[in-house]
Amino acid sequence: MTEKKKDDIQEMNFEAAFTALQENVARLEGEDLPLDEALALFERGQELAKRCAALLEEAELKVRQLSMDTDTNLEEED
Repeated sequence: MTEKKKDDIQEMNFEAAFTALQENVARLEGEDLPLDEALALFERGQELAKRCAALLEEAELKVRQLSMDTDTNLEEED
């Protein structure tokens, strides 16, 4: 996969990356593809999956931080 395509994936938001991943999987499952095209799609799918996982991890961290802030604020009010 070219660096440009990887960069494009890194700029995607979660919804765009997840939709692209679903489309990738559908193509891999539904079409009789030449080996080189199937491998390229698989590689792109791996990058998309990594992007989705990273964005979910980032969101989870934000939720934890916000929860900790809320817990700290509640303790201070008591």
